[in-house]
Amino acid sequence: MTIRNILHNIDENGERWLLLPIYALIVITIFMEVFRRFALSYSSIWAEEIARYAFIYVSWIGASAAIKERAHIRIDLILPFVGDRIRAMIMIFGDLVTIVLAVLAFWWSLESVLVSLKFGSVTHGLQISLAWFLAAVPLGFAMMLVRLIQSIIRDVSDLKAGRPIYQGKTLFD
Repeated sequence: MTIRNILHNIDENGERWLLLPIYALIVITIFMEVFRRFALSYSSIWAEEIARYAFIYVSWIGASAAIKERAHIRIDLILPFVGDRIRAMIMIFGDLVTIVLAVLAFWWSLESVLVSLKFGSVTHGLQISLAWFLAAVPLGFAMMLVRLIQSIIRDVSDLKAGRPIYQGKTLFD
């Protein structure tokens, strides 16, 4: 397998490969904690923390996957009534505005990770650096930025070639 094939597989399935084990971690942790709580009358603080922080990672990685597939929430009431060229311009404009928001959010969220590292913040139950969990936000925005740039490149390429732009998947594809 060549480097090109590996990079293509990561581009196509990266978010899925990250989401699957994290979802599995959430399900296993919650199942185990429910069993311990009701069958053994014992619970732990670390299981709740693991599930909570894993869910945060799932949310941010999922946001990147949604941008890749154009499955994020958007108001597309007028898109069916305009031509392909105007539709492409509207989609590119939306992606550019989202890039500005993502860059600002990435910058501001990175600051909280750096502050956590500087002062040595730790989680209550797990007693590990809080920076590992705060990093989910800048990681998610960085992944979103990559997907937004890819989306703009794809749309501009389609626009130049006279092809209709990628509309994304509908809810039940």
